[in-house]
Amino acid sequence: MKKNKPVLKDRSYRLLNNAAPLSTYISPGGNPRQPMLHFDEVKGENRELRYSANQKSIYVDEQDGHVVVEPIIFEDGMLTVSKTNPALQKFLHLHKLNGRKFEEINLERDAKKEMANLNAEVDALIECRGLSIEQAENVARVMYGIDPTTLTTAELRRDLLIKARQDPGRFLDIVNDPQLKLQSNIQRFFDGGLLTYRRNKSEVWFNTASSKKKMLTVPFGDEPLSTCEAYFITDDGVEALQMLESYL
Repeated sequence: MKKNKPVLKDRSYRLLNNAAPLSTYISPGGNPRQPMLHFDEVKGENRELRYSANQKSIYVDEQDGHVVVEPIIFEDGMLTVSKTNPALQKFLHLHKLNGRKFEEINLERDAKKEMANLNAEVDALIECRGLSIEQAENVARVMYGIDPTTLTTAELRRDLLIKARQDPGRFLDIVNDPQLKLQSNIQRFFDGGLLTYRRNKSEVWFNTASSKKKMLTVPFGDEPLSTCEAYFITDDGVEALQMLESYL
């Protein structure tokens, strides 16, 4: 079966993370101590890569002795390679930094990604607008560490709409988390002084009128709020949770 030939066309590349320095140098190959290798599945072996402007092949074993090595330079974060230079296009495709430091511009892929981001933003805004005031307060506490009692309803809803637009994925994850109310209440327990930390947040203690005893020890490396959440769904924790919620 014949393989489809690569489409001959001009190709553009850009540095990742919106980087746009005046000029950025990309290595045209490795060095004797660390050659740039690519596994050739047809030949079943690793082959050394090197781009040379006067060579048809990017494989060192197919190049002659008159190699002219030129720098590959991105200007203002961009590089355009003409269809008349398929060797450089192939070299960039196989380059070890492709996908790590730079990528080929693909307008269809970019459009799909942007559309997905816009759809997520719309979903988050719709979800945010439909939150009850209690749900909005829960999200504010859990997601942003905001004390909603310091804000008016209008201020709270405005701030959440802004947050939902800025990070729709995280917002939707939080809103759809079935543990949201529990996480919010745990934050309220600490904000209201019903629970306190001791020993550099390695212990959590009750601080209510009926109890001043230690509730739990936070395992080394664990996050205290997550430890509390896990505790409150145990048999002993449910009773403690009901007691603390009665103070709210």
